[in-house]
Amino acid sequence: MQVRYDRPVSRSAFLARRLALFSLVMLVVVLLAHRFGPLQTPDFVILVLAAAVPAALAVPLALLGLARLWQIGALGGVASSWALVFAALPLALPGYGYYLFITKPPLTEVSTDLADRPAFVSVAEVAQHLLPRPALPADADVAQLAAYPGLNGRRYEGAIDRVYEAVRKVAAENRLVLTASRGEEYGLPALELRPTTETPVPAAPPTEGEAPVTTTAEALPESGPLPSARPDPGLLAPIPDGEPEGTARLQFSTRTFVLGLPFDAVVRLREEAEMTLVDIRVASRYGPHDLGISDEIAEGFLHALDAELLGIAGN
Repeated sequence: MQVRYDRPVSRSAFLARRLALFSLVMLVVVLLAHRFGPLQTPDFVILVLAAAVPAALAVPLALLGLARLWQIGALGGVASSWALVFAALPLALPGYGYYLFITKPPLTEVSTDLADRPAFVSVAEVAQHLLPRPALPADADVAQLAAYPGLNGRRYEGAIDRVYEAVRKVAAENRLVLTASRGEEYGLPALELRPTTETPVPAAPPTEGEAPVTTTAEALPESGPLPSARPDPGLLAPIPDGEPEGTARLQFSTRTFVLGLPFDAVVRLREEAEMTLVDIRVASRYGPHDLGISDEIAEGFLHALDAELLGIAGN
């Protein structure tokens, strides 16, 4: 008589695989909808946490399936292994966010000038219903200095117009989108095109008995730039927030490359004597914590600007 052995099946292992796969698919859809679609950041955070719940349930079920495989040889070892693989990303993302939340200083923004933070040209109007952004705490300056002591402004030798063009170029290369500006007149090259019309030019005073003679100036090339004085400050639109003369501000918006978390940045250029001072302020748009991303954006921009203006940087 032939005896047929029916191998037991671990139902927990296959249930774990379904839950983990559902969690992973949900996370991918949420990431794409936030990075490239209309999903807002507060809803994105809630959905990421929701996607982690099935993954958290799948892990003990997968471990139970592995235990049953070891004890009685139940089917489900492969399913349990795949469940652990599928659950890794849905659990790692919120776990890493929590790690940054507790290890980074509780800041919502950073600035290279803590005594006189560059003012934003305009404040983005966004719904923060689930992730309100509180005001800066009283010890924000101390916390930033302790956490990011190397975040400092830049000083470049030369006129503001050259630095202004470099800032625009570096911003475009680092996915910073210009949204508003003030005082950009100071950043434009101090050049003007010569007119091409013929203008009568009086000749030397005629001697006695000779008729007056006038000559005509030759038409110059249309593209001949000539230096001219900077615009009269009295003729320019006043810069709000009490900014002194020779100050330009460029405001940008940007998103992190993978998750698409939105941030706002303002770069201030201030011309003093023969130097141009550059300061940057980066702020998260949502929530009570920037997870250290503001510092990464500011440091990356300043290092790229140093490389662009290599050779004229000062202290």
